[in-house]
Amino acid sequence: TGLEADGLQLTDVRHLLLSHIHLDHAGAAGVLVREHPALQVHVSAIGAPHLVDPSRLERSARRLYGDYFDRLWGELVPVPEANVHVVGERVVGLECFPTPGHASHHVCYLDADGTLYSGDAAGVRIQPGRYVMPPTPPPEFDLALWQRTLDEMERRQPERLALIHFGVADDSHRHITDLRLELYDWAEFVQGGASEEEFIAYGRAELENAGEDVSVYDVAMPLWQSYRGLARWAEQQQH
Repeated sequence: TGLEADGLQLTDVRHLLLSHIHLDHAGAAGVLVREHPALQVHVSAIGAPHLVDPSRLERSARRLYGDYFDRLWGELVPVPEANVHVVGERVVGLECFPTPGHASHHVCYLDADGTLYSGDAAGVRIQPGRYVMPPTPPPEFDLALWQRTLDEMERRQPERLALIHFGVADDSHRHITDLRLELYDWAEFVQGGASEEEFIAYGRAELENAGEDVSVYDVAMPLWQSYRGLARWAEQQQH
């Protein structure tokens, strides 16, 4: 429907640029290519094999989502290997650079007009609100890597952030600064021994204090998922 609103069809799209292979970003890639076989899909070297054979990705996601998997994601369709392209430093005219932290294989794309297509690396924000939520699901959240990613994003001085979740943010510096602080805050809270229930209550209180609709964020990035990624990371820091 988004394409149709601009007078376009799926067959008008030539390239699909993926930030990473989490299912809310890449889960429909195979279906799109099945519907439009000329569509070329661009992804990191780590992500490429999982598009061609999504079986391992599906097993991992089913462990996380359980009975909700089929309702959330439906069928995972393999992308033909000929349609999958490993990204380099430039992809169809955009700068592509590694942005790990949310996922080790995450990449972002910067247009010459100053638009940074940030995937999940710039967090979750429900427009027109100002609160920026870190998406920290398991298994690959890494605080140190994410902070370096934010450094790389700021170094490029983007004019605006094109957020997958959701919309375009024109206050790039403030947005990135807020995300950086929230990442540290959440990590410290969980490292301090917070339980899942305590973390969810803490996150909901933050949303309410910011005047945000908690129920909308619960759908966009459930706090229980973020807690489990943070808890896994906190445990790894002890070894």
